[in-house]
Parts: sequence; C-alpha cells; structure tokens
Amino acid sequence: QVQLVESGGGLVQAGGSLSLSCAASGSTAAINDMGWYRQAPGKQRELVAEISRGGSTKYADSVKGRFTISRDNAKNTVYLKMTSLKPEDTAVYYCNADLDLRYSVEDEAWGQGTQVTVSS
Repeated sequence: QVQLVESGGGLVQAGGSLSLSCAASGSTAAINDMGWYRQAPGKQRELVAEISRGGSTKYADSVKGRFTISRDNAKNTVYLKMTSLKPEDTAVYYCNADLDLRYSVEDEAWGQGTQVTVSS
C-alpha cells in the first residue's frame, strides 16, 4: 500500500502564494504519475496538475502560468507551488498517485486533503 500525506495548506489573500507538499510512504516503487486535484464546495473534484516519474507535467488551463508542480523521486515527495492565487482557487487540495499494478493491489492512492482558502 501507498500512503500520501499532504501539508502546507492554509489561508492567504488574493495575489499571494502557498506551497503544498505530499510525502509518499509504503510501496513507493509502485508510484508512477503523481498529481494534485482539488474540490471546491458543490463542485466535482478536478485535476490541477500532474507530473510523471520522468518529470513531464500537465496543468489545468485555469492554473497554467501560476502553479508549478515538481517532484523529488528520492524523497517520494511531490510539490505544488501556487502563486497569484485567486478566490476561485479555494478548495480542498488532494494528492494523488497512480500505482503500477505489478507492485500494488490498488491502481491509485489519495491523500487526506488539505484546505486552501484564498480571501478577496
């Protein structure tokens, strides 16, 4: 099994910055892509950004140019640096890992979520 623990959420004013971290433990050899999702009240969970083991990245259009995803494979940690935050970025942010079924009985893992609140 893979466990994901997020940290770094909080309250920030519009235009400010926050950084999130997600540390993986357990069967980390199973981890392929890692990513960040978010879910605002009354809305579906959506992909924010993802990064492959090799470092290829993908971003939601709404965060391009403002958010940066990175990972440290040696530390089994993925990061999300968020700048120029907007009130519409307010959500619970979840860390996600896609797992290789050769090494895991589950195909993905989720963190518990961390709240990001952007005040106007």
